[in-house]
Amino acid sequence: MAGASEPAGGRPDGAAPPAIELRGISKAFGPVQANRNIDLAVPRGTIHGIIGENGAGKSTLMSILYGFYKPDSGEILVNGQPITISDSQTAIRAGIGMVFQHFKLVQNFTVLENVILGAEDGRLLRPSLAKARGVLKQLAAEYQLNVDPDETIEELSVGHQQRVEILKALYRQADILILDEPTGVLTPAEADHLFRILEGLRDEGKTIILITHKLREIMEITDNVSVMRRGEMVASVRTAETSPEELAELMVGRKVLLNVDKAPARPGAPVLEVRDLRLVDADGVERLRGIGFDIRAGEILGIAGVSGNGQTQLLELLGGYPEKGSRVSGSIRVHGQELDLTGTRSDAATRRARGIGHVPEDRQVEGLIMDFAAWENVAFGYHHAPKYNRGWLMDNDAIRKDAEGKIARFDVRPPNCHLAARNFSGGNQQKIVVAREIERNPDLLLIGQPTRGVDIGAIEFIHKRIVELRDAGKAVLLVSVELDEILSLSDRIAVMFDGRIMGERLPGQTTTGELGLLMAGITDTAHVPDDAGIPPGTPPHAEAAGDTA
Repeated sequence: MAGASEPAGGRPDGAAPPAIELRGISKAFGPVQANRNIDLAVPRGTIHGIIGENGAGKSTLMSILYGFYKPDSGEILVNGQPITISDSQTAIRAGIGMVFQHFKLVQNFTVLENVILGAEDGRLLRPSLAKARGVLKQLAAEYQLNVDPDETIEELSVGHQQRVEILKALYRQADILILDEPTGVLTPAEADHLFRILEGLRDEGKTIILITHKLREIMEITDNVSVMRRGEMVASVRTAETSPEELAELMVGRKVLLNVDKAPARPGAPVLEVRDLRLVDADGVERLRGIGFDIRAGEILGIAGVSGNGQTQLLELLGGYPEKGSRVSGSIRVHGQELDLTGTRSDAATRRARGIGHVPEDRQVEGLIMDFAAWENVAFGYHHAPKYNRGWLMDNDAIRKDAEGKIARFDVRPPNCHLAARNFSGGNQQKIVVAREIERNPDLLLIGQPTRGVDIGAIEFIHKRIVELRDAGKAVLLVSVELDEILSLSDRIAVMFDGRIMGERLPGQTTTGELGLLMAGITDTAHVPDDAGIPPGTPPHAEAAGDTA
């Protein structure tokens, strides 16, 4: 393996060289300087966090390390030896593996087939499969990466798919593992299990590089942390010697409010009234089982729950696009007027005309057209609005001008409305969707996973805009798997499990322990300790993948 031995002469102080050392790495894409003179040293056998706002250059830097990009200048050393990483195969031979935020798996292949894909020992697959089966069994036992090798990927939860990606890297004998936003699509229980896996890998001598924007994860799991801002490395510190507040300020360049600052709600008349809502999907599975709740003007109702318990179907139904072939019953009223659930006027356009805005859970699939420019996406769904049209023709100049204003107000980076949506980072894609929906001033905002994959500065901004909408007398339905977000933003909290509302709580009169039990379907929450969390007995189907970012 490249870089496995010490450089001639070793280090002057006799200490082992870092597993990874970057010296003066720079990379530009046209006029955009993604990385500028980056220095980084990652000690062996540690978990090293790299944090920064969306667009800070974290993923670009790791893509250079993995061979996806070539640096314009600078040097890479692996275990003390200089190396030119021209492609991902070179990185793999050097002992570097990478788990991407959006998994690189073939959905209709088995776990075993995905693991050996590209690492076959010869033309005959049978010997490769037999060898891989034995290695997977050993790796699964050693690192708590249990997954059925004969299961197809499309049948696995998101958390188990991530385990397959880690197994792929370990099967290729990776000693250095890069994880890009690994918890962005995981439930809290799955994230906790991932951390136990990473700690086990570190204890076995592996080196982990963790790209994330979640300060709680940095403080909980890393040994050291490096902070990037606008393409530069601004600090590298021991995690035990810093704080979330200090890291947030380093990331953003100013003090950041980590807790939502909001006045008590002043609820008005009911805006949304849901009664006995039921949905059976095209496969005959009952996803919603008699859901009922109200939301009043000037309040935020938070829906807590582990992904896969009906929240996705609830948002899609309220937004006007339930899964094709679904059977729906019950009633939904907006300002006292019944919504059509099954007829020709039950689509998303009709919902928007009734004053309902919708930020979907999956911004890339449901919120944006990825190949369209930002200015086109800003008008997505509202292109019939009078201000966007001149007679029978769309007024593209008016749309672009409107988009430029939204991009400036929501600090979308880079501030270029002509870029395709896919060329923005995940957090900036989210800002485009949020800007489009909030600036329509809806009477009711449906917002799913509002800060999934979003950095700390953007989280603060999005939270403020949601609270401003509430304070303007609008109703907000917030769906999030982040309990901290639910507790800090919501005026009331409803907990979903297995398609039902298990209970409703006030944020100031509940605990994460009580909410965790409700999320597991346990309604007897008397005498629950504050830190009980989500109990280990959470049913397996509650961890099924509901949606991805």
